[in-house]
Formats: sequence, structure tokens, C-alpha cells
Amino acid sequence: MDTPDIIVIGGGSAGAAMAGRLAEGGTRVLLVEAGRSDKTLKSRVPALTSSVVQNPDYDWCYKVEPDPSLGGRADVWPAGKLLGGGSSLNGMMFIRGHKWDYDHWADLGAAGWDYQSVLPYFRRLEDNERGPDAWRGTGGPIGVSEVRARYAITDDWIAAAEAAGIPRSDDLNGKSAEGVDYVQVSQRGGLRCSTARGYLEGRDYDGRLKVELECQVLRILIEEGRACGVVVRQGGEERTWRSTRGVVLSAGSMNTPRLLMLSGIGPAEHLQDMGIPLVRDLPGVGRNLQDHVGTHLVNTVSGTTLNTDAQGLRGALQLLKFAALRTGALTTGIGHAQAFVHGRPGLPAPNLQISFAAFAFDFDEQGRLMLRKDAAVSTLIGLMRPSARGRITLRSADPLAPPVIAHQQLGSEDDIEQIVEGIAIARKIMEAAPMAAQITGEVRPGAGLDAPEALREYVKLASIPLYHPVGTAKMGAAEDLMAVVDPDLAVHGVEGLWVADASIFPSLPAGNTNATAIMVGDKGSDHVLKALRANR
Repeated sequence: MDTPDIIVIGGGSAGAAMAGRLAEGGTRVLLVEAGRSDKTLKSRVPALTSSVVQNPDYDWCYKVEPDPSLGGRADVWPAGKLLGGGSSLNGMMFIRGHKWDYDHWADLGAAGWDYQSVLPYFRRLEDNERGPDAWRGTGGPIGVSEVRARYAITDDWIAAAEAAGIPRSDDLNGKSAEGVDYVQVSQRGGLRCSTARGYLEGRDYDGRLKVELECQVLRILIEEGRACGVVVRQGGEERTWRSTRGVVLSAGSMNTPRLLMLSGIGPAEHLQDMGIPLVRDLPGVGRNLQDHVGTHLVNTVSGTTLNTDAQGLRGALQLLKFAALRTGALTTGIGHAQAFVHGRPGLPAPNLQISFAAFAFDFDEQGRLMLRKDAAVSTLIGLMRPSARGRITLRSADPLAPPVIAHQQLGSEDDIEQIVEGIAIARKIMEAAPMAAQITGEVRPGAGLDAPEALREYVKLASIPLYHPVGTAKMGAAEDLMAVVDPDLAVHGVEGLWVADASIFPSLPAGNTNATAIMVGDKGSDHVLKALRANR
């Protein structure tokens, strides 16, 4: 390929979608990805997720500053270091969020990103196993499938949730995003369907798409106020690649603000402190960091779960089921059923995600996840709209240095109280028929831990990040001084530069964020193509 029209930085959830759609639309695209190929069983086989997460060969393993709200604990946040990004190493739960979330984006200044405006792109990107209707799509690049690791206890949990007063939803990605339903996963034929697999694999779009792997961008080249290329490091050499029409930055919520600042776009005072020449003063770069937070209820049970299926002869049988039928334990995602609920009255949308899995983990002496040996189930209580807002800054002007990530998972006493209310809901489900007859014990928080103050202390100790960071280059109107991009994803005050990834979310949507990130890349491509055609 000669000099491309557009360089896309980052081949992750949004970046691969952006690159594929741009090339499909007739644009010559160079996609630059710092990681390696996703064509490995560690990524493609769903149950092997733990072999890529926290593995520095595939994961950036970002170290977060000590969090005072979690007793000073310093967590490590995963981010995909391979083609497909987060979609190549996440838990594969496919959930879009609530209608209110996107209407709220529009209220915050993201015109054209209300629910009715994003719905066609959610439908366009998916190939839904349940078939098409007014809310769901088929024939798209991302396979959306039913969970193929089916356990009777999951059916019982859904029945118990209904008995506990939670309404049944026919489709949490469809007409009603409230209530209880089975989880759908980003898979096709029992294998992970990342954006690399869906938008890129086997396609070169008639030679209009070129992909460079293991190529780290050091900064965006900006001349006379216009993005015109990138400076990269590949194979130990530094070089400059140019584009004729501009650059799309899709490096993720941690790396996108870092690259903007390294390129001179960000808070003027901070860039001056780092010794980086200022190109554009945008104080919102790196601000507005948000993440879901939650904790687990873990119960031992009398029935069969994935824990028992992973051992001995049962484990060998699961290998055969996967090899022959692409079903069974090796196809599991991180959750099997879920409910979106209002933990208290008066809320405009559900504030809690209650996710059920027919398995449970413990931690080994090194803090690594390992399946429990006995039959057990876990319920994640996730807070959908936490109050905390963190910040990402540069550690130094060194383009290879990781960013400084400062964030409090629990931003207020009310955040803690909402999770405590969610624990009560999760316990109520376990106490309802037909689950109650199968529960043999409560491992965490523990059956004796039920006093409100004790539960609040437990939440402070046991809460974890859900690894859904968003918002660090937020989308908003020009008069919003903290907005980094406009509703067409163009960076304010810099020509030929767009951002398309989870960093542009003005606020967190309910549930896992990967489907929304893919939608941003898919929809964002139309905004970029519109700009290119207007300026042809």
C-alpha cells in the first residue's frame, strides 16, 4: 500500500471495527497494533481466558495507584495487548446497556448518540443467534451466541430470581433491558468472536487494509494543527508513517489519553511539567475516568457445576465435547445468567447488575484465580453507576512509560450502601425455590456476616474493579471545557484527528462495556467517512 488515507492506532474492540468499516467504505487504511496476533488457542478457546489475562505477552497489565477506598490496595487492570484488544481476552458477556444510558449521553452533549441513534449500529454489528427483530440484528461481523456451557442450576437460579420478584426479560439486549435472562456471549461456533476475528480475519477489503502488528505508536505527528501521521517503534527501530487524510486513535481508555498527551494534546500545565510542547490545551484529557465496581457472593451447592466438570474423567469428557461439538465447559464465558435490577426506588434505570456463574474461584498463594475443587456457584453484584471519577496522567515524557492511573473504586458511602443492598438481593435469590434446596453453604461473605455495618466493611475489603474503564477522552459539545472530542469523534481544535474507543464514553453504560466499545468503532466509522467525503 502507498501512503494510506487514514492510520488507525489500535486494533482493539473499537479500532478493528473502525478499520474494517473504513476500508469497506473505500478508504485506504493502515491499522497499527502494538500487540501480537490473536490467532492463539489461549484467546480463541473461551475457557482459556485466564491464560491471557495478566499474561504480559497478551495483556498490558496496567498497575493502578493504591486505592484508599479499598484499604490502599493497588490493583492491576488488564488491557488487550493483541489484535482484537479487550474483545480477545475479556469474559465475552455481550450486553448493550440500558436505553437510558444512551439518552443520558445525549443529555450530556453527545448529540446523535441517544438510544434510537445507536440502535441501528448495535443491530448492524451483530449476528445474533436468537434471530432478528426490531432490536436485534443478524449477518453482522460479531457472533452473539447462547452460552454453550449449560447447567441445570443456571435454570434454577433464573427461576429463583423470578420467585424473588425479579421479572423475566425475553432479551436483555432487546425490548426490555431490565429483569433476568440468560447471558449471551461474543462467540461463534463455540469459539471467541473478537473484533479481530469478525472485522479483520480473512479480509483485506480489496487491498485497502494493511495491518502492522507489534508496532508501538510513540506519538501522533501533528503539523500546522493537523494530524498527518504517527511515529512508531517496530523491531527495535523508530520510524515515521504518514497518512493523507488523518489519524483515528483507538488505543483504549488508558492508552488513548496517554498518547494524546505525548502528542501535545491535553492539560497545558501537566504537559509543561512533563516538558512536552503544547499543541492543544484540552484539560479533559485523562479526566472523567470511571469503572464499575462489585463484589461476589459465593455458595457451595449440591448439584453439578463447572467446578466438578473440570476434574478427573469429567474433565476429559469436557475436552471431548469441545473437540467434537464445541460445547461444554471449555466454551464458558465469565457468566451464565444475569439480572439488571433497581436496588432502591426512584432510579431512572437499574443500578445493579447481578451476574450468576455456575462455577466459583478461589485464590492461590500468589493471588491468582483457581477453580474451587467443590461444587460451587458465584454471584457478582456490580454497581452500575459509581460516583468516583479518576484521572490518568503521564509518568514522564518517555513514550514507553506506562501511565499513572489514580482511581477510587468506592467513591462514596452511598456506593458502598448500594452494593450492600445488592448483596441482600443476591441472597434473597439463593433463599428462593428452587435454589434454596441446593445451597449447602455460603463461602463469601459468609453466613454469619449479615449485620449492616459488618457488610459495609466487607464491601470495602472485598470489592474489585470490573475492568470496564471509560471516559478519559469524553465526547461532548464544544462549550464543554472538559470534552475532548465532539459528537463526530473529532478532537476539539485538531484537524484530521478522531478518537473512537471507550475513552469517549461520557458516562458508564449498565453492564459489560465491550459491546458498546464495538458499537463506537462501527458507528464512528460513519462519522469519519462523512468527514472525509465532505472534505474530498
